[in-house]
Amino acid sequence: MNELEKTVAPEDTVTPTPEVAETENTCIEESSPSSDLAQVADAQTEDGQTEEEKADSRRIHFMSKEELRDTLKAILESGNMEAHKEVTAIKQAFFNLKNRENMELLDAYVEAGNDPATFSAQPDEVENELKTLYADFKERRADYLAAEEARRAANLEKKQEILTCMEEIAGDIDNVNTKFPDFQKLQSDFKEIKEVPPTAETEIWKQFQNVVERFYDNLKINKELRDFDFRRNLEAKRALIEEAKKLEAMSDPVVAFRVLQGLHDQWRAVGPVAKEIRESVWDEFKEASTVVNRRHQEYFEQRKAAELVNEEAKSKLCEEIESIDTAALKTFSDWNSSTDRIVELQKKWREYGYASKKANTVLYSRFRKACDEFFAAKAVCFQRAKDEFNENLVKKTALCEKAEALKNTEDIRKAADEVVKLQAEWKSIGSVPRKQSDALWQRFTTACNYFFDERKRQSKERHREEQENLEKKRDIIARLSELPKDGDRKEIMPRIKELQAEWQTVGFVPFKMKDKIFTEYRAVCDALYDAYNQREARRRMNDFQNRVSEIKGDGSKVSRERDRLVRICESRKAELKTIENNMGFFSIKSSAGNSMLKDMDNKVKRLKDDIKELEQKIALLDSEK
Repeated sequence: MNELEKTVAPEDTVTPTPEVAETENTCIEESSPSSDLAQVADAQTEDGQTEEEKADSRRIHFMSKEELRDTLKAILESGNMEAHKEVTAIKQAFFNLKNRENMELLDAYVEAGNDPATFSAQPDEVENELKTLYADFKERRADYLAAEEARRAANLEKKQEILTCMEEIAGDIDNVNTKFPDFQKLQSDFKEIKEVPPTAETEIWKQFQNVVERFYDNLKINKELRDFDFRRNLEAKRALIEEAKKLEAMSDPVVAFRVLQGLHDQWRAVGPVAKEIRESVWDEFKEASTVVNRRHQEYFEQRKAAELVNEEAKSKLCEEIESIDTAALKTFSDWNSSTDRIVELQKKWREYGYASKKANTVLYSRFRKACDEFFAAKAVCFQRAKDEFNENLVKKTALCEKAEALKNTEDIRKAADEVVKLQAEWKSIGSVPRKQSDALWQRFTTACNYFFDERKRQSKERHREEQENLEKKRDIIARLSELPKDGDRKEIMPRIKELQAEWQTVGFVPFKMKDKIFTEYRAVCDALYDAYNQREARRRMNDFQNRVSEIKGDGSKVSRERDRLVRICESRKAELKTIENNMGFFSIKSSAGNSMLKDMDNKVKRLKDDIKELEQKIALLDSEK
């Protein structure tokens, strides 16, 4: 056992030597859909651990292998599928112990005068049992998560069905008074259904709030009943505001943030308040929420700052150990002096706290690697150093040849990626004889730089082309903006279509400008279409008024015309409802999906305009009866 294993606490997984890596490979498990689902769910809840959970995780690291196995077995027997963090900690702690045992066996094997290359770890029955238990847990947790997801999906479908019924009642203005109890029952049924998929939660709540608010806006029932419902909702929301304000005094900002999320869920479940105070009540609740959110953010910023300090300190320790040149150690006194120096650095390492999760693992691996390399070099005779240098020389020469051979590759991007892999492989190879070191490095970097310079040149050409496309699109927008909004529709509309067709022929623009330039384009197009559509609508209404004047006095014609318009209006309303319901099922995650949603929004706007125009015509006919 070397000095590092005697002094460094197992804060992270121990880096095994090449010989022990064979035994560690037995821990690798094949991926499956169920295990992947469990791992994703575990990763999503990994952040935001409480101090108690962290303490439990640290206690696990002091258990023996048998205790770890029994603890995992007890979790399985209890059927607690929410204990994924504890199970992960058990697995990490177990293989930390296993790797340490293998390192100790290897050291004893080498001290007995054996060749490290011939070392082989003995099978471990406890390890096999733990792996079986862990695999069983992952499978059962995946089933558990799948069942939860199916339940949320079913809840979402039920809520959407209820919303459809609520939309029908809210839209039936003539009978809204008589259907008030039915609407209240639907609200209650909607609130009783709890969890839905997180991606749909906000949208389904917005739909619920919109239909409830529309219902109350159209409601012509007794004002006292409506005011009573508003007062009851206001009391509930006032109570939630007070609860949110109390969270400012809670000592743990993470727990306060979680409680706030629950209060927001309750807020969504509460119905509307009076229209004149609706915004002020929400602003008050939002202000209290902002305080909690700010504390939550500051907490993680402070923790991140502390982790950054630890990261810098540990990086310096790594750099200090890595700066030790083992090739310069010629005597036993030199080796012992350097060993004492490393032991002192290991003590300092334990005094620092954790760095960020990502950096901490990398730093510890780097620190352990530096220490392991030193003690491995100490155990190796100087007579073998020359052979190792020559072997490294062969490997790096081969990498130079591979890098130089890639110059014949036509795909520069693919070749550059291969060069990056060669550079990573180069870094993993040790030193070479001093005489060849500089020349070999110069040869390798010269071969690598060729691909990066070529890729940079191609990137500049692509950026120049995108900038030219951006200027073309800006020119199209400028020409669209110059078109009059009060000109001849037959003359202007073809010009708009021509410019839109020209827009489609222009290629890509810089990525950071893509959304902005498209927004400007849509805005100027929408303004033109709105202007000419409004003029066309006024023209149609004037024509209709003239027609009504012609049939005025003929009751049968007026009645037939009104019936025709009513049928068209009902058809438009049905089509509008279908589109709005379908939009609730959309999950937009791409630019193509956003464009489709924009088209549907435009169609909804046109339908609403048609319905408004039809209702005006019907009202005009009714006035002539």
